[in-house]
Parts: sequence; structure tokens; C-alpha cells
Amino acid sequence: MTRTRELRFVATERAGEVSGILLQPGSARFLYVFGHGAGAGMRHPFMEAAAEGLAARGVATLRYHFPYMEAGRRGPNPRPALVATVRAAVVEAARLLPDLPLFAGGKSMGGRMTSVAAAEEPLAGVRGLAFFGFPLHAAGRPSADRGGHLADVGFPMLFLQGTRDNLADLDLVRPLLSNVRPAPTLHVVDGADHGFHVLKRSGRSDEEVLDEICDAFVQWAEKVAETID
Repeated sequence: MTRTRELRFVATERAGEVSGILLQPGSARFLYVFGHGAGAGMRHPFMEAAAEGLAARGVATLRYHFPYMEAGRRGPNPRPALVATVRAAVVEAARLLPDLPLFAGGKSMGGRMTSVAAAEEPLAGVRGLAFFGFPLHAAGRPSADRGGHLADVGFPMLFLQGTRDNLADLDLVRPLLSNVRPAPTLHVVDGADHGFHVLKRSGRSDEEVLDEICDAFVQWAEKVAETID
């Protein structure tokens, strides 16, 4: 049986508390700290569907709001506040379920801010980072500049990327990751865009794509956990 718990924790001294949702399956094997993208909060349909898909596979998730989303503002906070919120969420997750192997990351901006936090200073207890659509550059402006910090993370990473993602040109993602150690895992989803939507002519549904990326997450987490244990 999966339990849902709504909670609050302090993101930063200045911003105060933000909301979170802990989704905990009865057979949880891992815990994933799951940050949202820039334009949609932790209750976005993709976030909910991914959390439910992971729960069905034994992965507990802690979704949370960044302060600007908690306050109902459109523009993200400055990077230091976003990074501080990631750190606070990781600490809260470890407090809530201390016996589970801990992973962190998120959708789009939430994932990138988690990687920035980890590159600046290790995230205590985190075994690896997983990104549901890493936003390497702005739409229509291909560049690898936003990924320079990945070489400083220093532990396993999983990149779930669609071939139609206009925020991550795979011709830039692949050479960038080839220089990162330990070598990250890149799982490419054929036909998926940044939101993991696929066209009807692909012959697949969004639900099938979600199953694929949730399966990929679990397979990666199992390998990471085995390696570290």
C-alpha cells in the first residue's frame, strides 16, 4: 500500500517554509528527491504520474516546491535560493526515511539545480542524481555552457532525454557527458520531447514512454546501489 504524506519544511531562512509530498510505497527500496521544472510545480501531471510510476516500482519520492512556486510567482528564485532549497529537501528526505538509499534530481530545472548543488558541495547521503529531461540550453539556442559543472559532481548520474527535446541537443549532450567521471548513463527516448510526449505517428503513447523511463530509473538505481554496497 502506498502512503501519501503532505508536509512542510524550511527552504531558506529568508523564504521560509515550502510544501512537499512524500509518496511512500509499502515495499520502498529507494528514495528519490524530485524537484519540479521552472514553469510547473510539484503537482504537475507529469510529476504526479512519474511519482506514481516510481512508487509502483518500489521507489519513494519526495516532491517539493521551490519558494517562488510556493508563493505563486512565475519567475524562479535566484540560483542560491534554488540550490539552498535542494539541499533542504535532501536533508528532509533523509530525516523522513533514513534507512532508504537516497537519490536526487528532478524534472528540467529541478534536476539542473540539484546538479549545481552537488557540484558546489556534496549532497550528504545522496548516491546518485537522475534527470528527467536535463535542460542543457534554451530552446533554439544550442549550447553546452549550462552543463560545464557536471564534471564536478563526482558520482553516478542518469540522464533521461528525448530525441525531440528542444532544450537538450543530443549532439551536444553526448560529447559533454563523455568527459564526465564516473561515466553517466544516458537513456535516450526515441521520439519524446522535453515533456516526454510522443507524436501519434510514433506508434507509442505517453504512458508507454513513462513506463520506459521509470523502468530505466529503477534499473540504474539498482546498479548504483549494488556498486556502492
